[in-house]
Amino acid sequence: MIFFTAASKHLGVRRFASRAVDGFTGAVGNTPLINLTSLSRKTGCNILAKAEFMNPGGSVKDRAALGVITDAEQRGSLKPGGIVVEGTAGNTGIGLAHVCRSRGYKCVIYMPNTQSQEKIDLLRMLGADVRPVPAVAYDNPLNYNHQARDYAKGLENAVWTNQFDNTANAKVHYDTTGPEIWEQTQGTVDVFTCATGTGGTLAGVAKFLREKSNGRVQSWLADPPGSVLHSYISSGGQLKERSGSSITEGIGQGRITDNLATEIAHVHGSLNIPDEKSIAMVYDLLDAEGIYVGASSALNVVAAVELAERFGPGKTIVTLLCDGAYRYQSRLFSKSWLEKKGLLSAIPEHLIKYAVLD
Repeated sequence: MIFFTAASKHLGVRRFASRAVDGFTGAVGNTPLINLTSLSRKTGCNILAKAEFMNPGGSVKDRAALGVITDAEQRGSLKPGGIVVEGTAGNTGIGLAHVCRSRGYKCVIYMPNTQSQEKIDLLRMLGADVRPVPAVAYDNPLNYNHQARDYAKGLENAVWTNQFDNTANAKVHYDTTGPEIWEQTQGTVDVFTCATGTGGTLAGVAKFLREKSNGRVQSWLADPPGSVLHSYISSGGQLKERSGSSITEGIGQGRITDNLATEIAHVHGSLNIPDEKSIAMVYDLLDAEGIYVGASSALNVVAAVELAERFGPGKTIVTLLCDGAYRYQSRLFSKSWLEKKGLLSAIPEHLIKYAVLD
């Protein structure tokens, strides 16, 4: 039997459990859990996706941004009028820029210059000081994370929020995202899967669901090309050199972050998802579900479908729709860009009509 949320039983009317919230930060979290009906029917499982693109800043990273800033405030390292500095591939920076704007902080973002122009433009519109730098490996002192750290050291009343290794990131997902999933599925979730960049979402949600279910709920990593995490988990803990690349942004990793380290020993397995499958799912979700999401969200859904096929009918598989496609549309829906990346042929012929940009 396919699982439907309460909203679907009331002719699409969404019911709210709270009254008005306090500002931008009060609206973070409590996102809907969407039954991906076409994929649920195909697999015989309940394929459910947390609509994190419905956070006020448009992505799951709103949660991490609020978590690390709140932690800095509570520890007394960030005071009124202070400066928040971060190295980010995009969405965490956008979340931080929103939270900083709402709380009166300045925001400085170092990011790889490979990120989409839509993200950079939005950060600047939100008032962030954006500093694109060459994309180099983490062990290079010019890596964007290290530049952010070093810049913050020289400032007064400033924090480097350190999203990758600041475990306040994982904690906010343990405190919010995990409990929301448990409540929204009424405790019927069997498997949780998502990709990871910082590791905060996977670690926090997986830990909560593992503890709440007494170990019944399994957690699986979804990994793009160019990341070492799939091979690390599959090989039983051998960290290999990073090689290859992916068109997905903000996910994949070349090391075990402190956030991921809090839970990786309990991750049950991992799946390597080729870019071709992620791109095809971007278009399939738009066509079959009317949901407009980016490649990392689509990758998560591909992983959920593969796990549904692995575990068999009747299971409830939960994943995340990290953000919408708006920040990537000049790439993902451009025939010329897709062809340049060798991905145009991955899209089923009847869905090519959605690639309207050149």
